Amino acid sequence: MVDLNRVTRNFLLGEVKNTPSVYSYIQSITETLDSIVPKTQRDTRRLEMAKTNLREVKREFRRINERMQVLEERVQVLEENKGG
Repeated sequence: MVDLNRVTRNFLLGEVKNTPSVYSYIQSITETLDSIVPKTQRDTRRLEMAKTNLREVKREFRRINERMQVLEERVQVLEENKGG
């Protein structure tokens, strides 16, 4: 049985076990797509479209991550100004 108090406490304290990152998932999907050998021209086009879409997901995730870092820095500055 799961001890919800312990799980909640660990979550709030940032002691959650490491889970795979989004980058790991993207890398895994990339490797899977690269290992597929299309048998028809239609499959080839569909596979290329999937790869293109995945590249766009990676690019967008990178942008979101950069924006999040900027916002975290702003929050930190605001917290420091508020405390000081």
